[in-house]
Amino acid sequence: MTSTQAPPLPGKEEVDSTIKHITDNAQRAFLWNYDRSRDQLVTLYNKGMSSQWNSVTDLDWDTPVDPEELIRTSPQTNLTVELARAAAQVPGSPLAKWGEKEFLQLGIEATKAMLSQFMHGEQGAMVVAAKIVETVPWIDARYYAATQTMDEARHTEVFAKYLHTKLGEAYPMSPFLEAQIDALISDSRWDIAYLGMQIVIESLALAAFGSMLRATEEPLLKKLLRYVMSDEARHVAFGVLSLAEYYHGLSDAELKERQDFLADNTLRSRARSTTPEIWERMGTTMEEVLPSLMEAVQKRQTNQFAGFQAGFFAKLVPNVRKLGLLDANNGYLRQRWGEAGLLEFEFADDTGSDYENYDEVAKDRAARAASN
Repeated sequence: MTSTQAPPLPGKEEVDSTIKHITDNAQRAFLWNYDRSRDQLVTLYNKGMSSQWNSVTDLDWDTPVDPEELIRTSPQTNLTVELARAAAQVPGSPLAKWGEKEFLQLGIEATKAMLSQFMHGEQGAMVVAAKIVETVPWIDARYYAATQTMDEARHTEVFAKYLHTKLGEAYPMSPFLEAQIDALISDSRWDIAYLGMQIVIESLALAAFGSMLRATEEPLLKKLLRYVMSDEARHVAFGVLSLAEYYHGLSDAELKERQDFLADNTLRSRARSTTPEIWERMGTTMEEVLPSLMEAVQKRQTNQFAGFQAGFFAKLVPNVRKLGLLDANNGYLRQRWGEAGLLEFEFADDTGSDYENYDEVAKDRAARAASN
């Protein structure tokens, strides 16, 4: 007989080990103007409502997933394994005695680590979207941010469920991602939550999800990623449409603060490191493996993250140009990003215009309707 009794509330020790508190310094706003005056946001809100999908019924959770087969059939999903194989050839490498079993397990662990960051990032996005609901001074933006909060809750749920039911134990949140989201939650300026989450982190997510989607053949993960990306593209468009209007009225000094924010977060995103816990679960440490990994990188003379970075900046740079931040203050950010070689992406499609191209949910529904 199944018990209907609720589980006991967690004690202080469990709360302290599983909950983090962050002080949010932004003012909350209550709006009295209910006029729907921003047509593009109204359209986006209507699209957000009609494109909601159900994590329980739209994904087939009965799909069997063999973690080893996941890696075997999609070897290109895991650049960490590719680099580790090269590092194993370096004299004195702690990976020199590894066989196929170890490299396969490394692939599983690296995949779990990546999906764990997706999961943590989506919870962060849920909290930030809720902050936008409470702080943005336009009713149309507030309505859409409420739909995004629901989207992010669903994304957190599906990544957590895939990890826990198909792959195993999750990894802790990356300190780089944690620092970014902490800063957005605690900042007193409501638009920084927009800029950091909708423009930077969501563009990063689109690139990461797209990279995994192109590589994997596992059907459940593939559909999950397609549907999550459908939502994320709208979220980026939301930031582009809202902030372009707001930034038009800011002073040069205020715009310079936003430009510095983008430059700093761009560099931080480019400097992400691998999850060190991966190596600990493999019986070694990051410190032991790092010298041979670095030598392998130098010998390869290629950037293993080049494709991912291109996907990220191909969205970020044109979106920022549309906000007017690329050329504000005599092109301050244009110069910073130009020195980093990022301006080649300036005229790629901005997500404020092409978000409907990502709508895999609508495509699937149209295909089902056509077949009936």
